Amino acid sequence: MPLQSANRILHVPRRFSQDEWGGTEAVITNLCAAQLAMGMRPEIHTSLALSTVEHESFRGFPISRYKYCYPFLGLSDEEKHQLDKKGGNLLSWSLYRAMRQAQDVRIFHAHVTKRTGASVLKAAKLARRPCVVTLHGNMFDVPKAEAEDVVASQQGHFEWGRLFGAYFGSRRMLEEVDAILCVGYSEYEKAKEVLGSDRVHFLPNGVHPERFVAAESERIKARTELGFASDTFLYGCISRLDPQKNQLLLIEAFSQVAQMNPKAGLLICGPMTNADYAAKLQAACQASGVGDRIRILPPVTPDTEEHRGRFAALDCFVLPSRHEPFGIVVLEAWASGKPVIAANVGGLARLVSHERTGLKIESGQVSDLIQAMSRIAEEPELCRNLVDAAHLEVQHHYTWPQIAQQLEAIYQQVEAKYI
Repeated sequence: MPLQSANRILHVPRRFSQDEWGGTEAVITNLCAAQLAMGMRPEIHTSLALSTVEHESFRGFPISRYKYCYPFLGLSDEEKHQLDKKGGNLLSWSLYRAMRQAQDVRIFHAHVTKRTGASVLKAAKLARRPCVVTLHGNMFDVPKAEAEDVVASQQGHFEWGRLFGAYFGSRRMLEEVDAILCVGYSEYEKAKEVLGSDRVHFLPNGVHPERFVAAESERIKARTELGFASDTFLYGCISRLDPQKNQLLLIEAFSQVAQMNPKAGLLICGPMTNADYAAKLQAACQASGVGDRIRILPPVTPDTEEHRGRFAALDCFVLPSRHEPFGIVVLEAWASGKPVIAANVGGLARLVSHERTGLKIESGQVSDLIQAMSRIAEEPELCRNLVDAAHLEVQHHYTWPQIAQQLEAIYQQVEAKYI
């Protein structure tokens, strides 16, 4: 089949789990939905990490999952589980075989590097089809401490999978792939500097703003279900329970803000990627002296009424991350009409404009966070201005149809080399 008539797009993330939903799952889901609406045939091919379902249909497009392993000797089940949750460099020969056998593919779109991403590129080369890769903040813009934490589970174990990395060409992937897409501007700048190539593109995340509009009755209902009074000034962080997100700093700051504001409350919810850290959050909550005004809750199904209700319930969204490739939850908070406080790190540094679309704090600085939280509660005009400016920012730059059109332009650019 000629390249121009193929409309099958294979998206390949490291994992795709509805129970462990994160930014990558949200990005791929919304891109697939937009591509489906544009008449394409998007598919997700991934590993069985954190899932037992090999084949399913999800929001109109198919998902296929394949057996995998971590090619390290002596890994415990808990170490494997931690690698599943975050950053594991897995090996899936059956996934590679499926890529090799795929027919009528327009674009191979990897959302992972290392062995898995390189295997996608090798399959694309053999099929003589374009291959692009999205960097979801996992390559050029990761702090040393977090990078070490990601690979901690495999330290001290002999890696027998290097032969497969050599076969797939893992180390050469970014040099040979047709296009590199960066969701964070900081990573985009660093990738351009390292690779010095016009193959590097900045493609941010998006949101469907119309889905997050909530009436006052919905806000009150959500608060009641969460156990907060209607007059509570509710701060919240809806994100993974992980050291990267630094919810410990938020609890520390809130314990002092709550002493000044008897009506302040705090909501923390999201999937747990680090059990030890989740335990520390619970301990900090109990030790804060205001634990009865803090709720630490598990995640809800994304893009549902309950999910949107969590945002609707808030008065202020806080993301005090130590590192953040982009921060898609900030877009969701903006779409919900909530003022945002965010750490001045990674993709957030460019996404949030200080005192225009949000308040930025220096990462790890509890005094900065306390001051910003107090301002949001005490300056209603500031909040209105932040919300209005953020609404325009979303509408002009960050809707999923806009992002999908930008991606389509990149696809067409790389396709031109294969015609």
